[in-house]
Amino acid sequence: MQQPFDRAAEDLGNSIHFEHVNVTIPDQRLATLFYIAGLGLTRDPYLMVSDTNMWVNVGKSQFHLPDGAPQVLRGHAGIVIAGREALLERLAAVAKKLEGTSFAFTEHNDHVEAICPWGNRLRCYEPDATRFGRITLGIPYVEFDVPAGTAKAISAFYPAIMGMQAEFLNGDAAVARVKVGKDQYLQFRETDRRLPEFDGHHVQIYITDFSGPYHRLRERGLISQEDNQYQYRFRDIIDLDGGRHLFTVEHEVRSATHPMFMRPLVNRNPAETNRTYAQGHEEWAWAMGPDEYDRR
Repeated sequence: MQQPFDRAAEDLGNSIHFEHVNVTIPDQRLATLFYIAGLGLTRDPYLMVSDTNMWVNVGKSQFHLPDGAPQVLRGHAGIVIAGREALLERLAAVAKKLEGTSFAFTEHNDHVEAICPWGNRLRCYEPDATRFGRITLGIPYVEFDVPAGTAKAISAFYPAIMGMQAEFLNGDAAVARVKVGKDQYLQFRETDRRLPEFDGHHVQIYITDFSGPYHRLRERGLISQEDNQYQYRFRDIIDLDGGRHLFTVEHEVRSATHPMFMRPLVNRNPAETNRTYAQGHEEWAWAMGPDEYDRR
């Protein structure tokens, strides 16, 4: 029988969902102006609603922004968000109130780069099913700048230790690309630039084989924190041949039995205002509609 489909294209490996990026911030007002008013995202209405933390919904993923000295991702996060012109208008509208901070935004051919008040860089793309999957709002990747000569070993670390699919690419730069969910990736791009010290920011993933990676990490002394029954953390990525340190970024690793696994998130439609309000259009349709299914 002829096999018309590439079945391996649907494999996920051990990691089944990338949920959030966590960086601490010193001022919720400025964060609200940037993430909510400027980008057009949604503050989670159910959890972390006081003034010590704020969770910001981006489709099925989030930014977590607890109170603290500002942390800056050593790289950038990619966001898919429909409506480039509307995005530019929103960012321009908050610019004056964010004067004196690191806030900026610039247009590029295929994306808009927006910089938060403390220097975190976000690349905002229009939906593209071929490139990012069938989403109109989400975080398809987080990219880290890593030292030259480390990407190939990083691409070997994740399959061997975490059971996650990874590939080594060597085009305009050497990149390790690790699959952390459906159409979601952690990317590690080599650079010759001097990197700042790690400041404690983290990313969070859900995995199905929870104990296997834990034991392999623990055998190598890489478990950095025991959180609870459903969650542990590690920071250091090492070369499996000899144990050389490659890169540090905290990974919050959760089981698929975690109580908050795939918790439904509210995503508002930022085009809805008191002047443009239309019933039934309050919520953002973060995935492409069924009429677009066969055009993948």
